Parts: sequence; structure tokens; C-alpha cells
Amino acid sequence: MTLDIAVSETAESAAASIEKDLRRAIVELDMLPGTRLSEQDIATRLGVSRQPVREAMIRLANSRLIEIRPHRGTVVARISAREMTEALFVRQSVEISVVERAAQNFDPWQRKRIETLMDEQEIDASKLDHAGFREHDEAFHIAIAKGAGVGIAWIAIADMKSHMDRVCNLTLQSEADMARRVREHRAIMAAIDARDVEAAKAAMATHLGSILDHLPALETKHSSLFV
Repeated sequence: MTLDIAVSETAESAAASIEKDLRRAIVELDMLPGTRLSEQDIATRLGVSRQPVREAMIRLANSRLIEIRPHRGTVVARISAREMTEALFVRQSVEISVVERAAQNFDPWQRKRIETLMDEQEIDASKLDHAGFREHDEAFHIAIAKGAGVGIAWIAIADMKSHMDRVCNLTLQSEADMARRVREHRAIMAAIDARDVEAAKAAMATHLGSILDHLPALETKHSSLFV
């Protein structure tokens, strides 16, 4: 595990930085489910006290990404298909409502930005740049919410989507996998451009729901990562 954090002077901002970096490592599967976490080891590596590390771990435990087990240690939580499908239900409810609004009225500046994001995702796919692809993928969904005038909608789902993201990252194993997701993004935007509300909702539902098609195979192939 590599932690690269510019720890701030205050304990609160240090805890936030540590949480962000640990969350990224967990979601991107740099830290696999079952990995043991030590407050002292992380604090020593970062040159901070244990307090901000402890606060970061409590936040991650509240998000159900790690398990703090008294007298047995702290570990990265295994992927729960149930929690993933619950997160998917909430995310679909929010983002389908977002694209419904987007298809009725969309900010032109965000539309131009999204075109650039999709082009960058295609480049990421051709290079098998998984980190860049994930970054641009999230920026795409944020831009849709902002373009629809409901940027706060993304904030509402940002935490719980971590459970989906871990599964999604298991599916992004090839250029074809990533190219398919870009095509789905373009289908969503084509419907928004056409002001076709029903097509936009259907395209978003397909895009988000496709993860369920892969779930049984992923649980079989990566059984050690799942509950």
C-alpha cells in the first residue's frame, strides 16, 4: 500500500486527507478486501499522530468499507453484493431523475465539457489507463448533474457509490470493457441532446444496471473478495 498524503496542520484536515487516500486505495482495489490495517503503521508512515488516522478509519467504518473488530484488528471489508445492489438502487433512483431533468434543459458549457471528457475516456481506454478512466468517468456523471442544475444530487450518492465502484473496477479489465462504457455515455448524451426524456432515462438505467449482469461471474471468479 502506498500513501501519498500532504498532511495538513490541523487534525481535522489530516483525517480528511487520510480518509480520502485510504478510500481511493480500497475502491480501486489497491488494498484488497481482508487487508489488515494498523493505525500505528499508517501514522508512522505519514509522520502523524494516531488520532487523525483513527478518525479516518471511523469514517470509513461508517461507510462500511472497513471493519473495526475489537481485540481482533481492523481489516478492509469484503465486497457485499447486497450492499452493492442497495447502493445501485439509490444511485439509479437519483441519476435517472437527473437525466430526466437534463433532457429537458441542459447547460451548454457543461455539454462541451462532457464531450471533452468522453474523448479523454476513449484515449484512456486505448492506453488501458484505468486510473484516468475512472477519474473521467466520475467527472462525466458529476457534469451531468451540474448541467441539469442539480449538482447537489451527486453529493447525495458520492459516499454509497463506493460499494458499486469496487465491483465496477473488477469489470474494467480490458479496452473493450472501457470502450463499452464510453459508448453508453455517448448514448446517454445523444438522448439528452435530442431532448428525449424516456430515451435518456433508459440509457442511464442500462448504463448503471449493466453491473448486475457481471455480478454472478465476478463473485465466482473473485470469491475471496466477496462476503
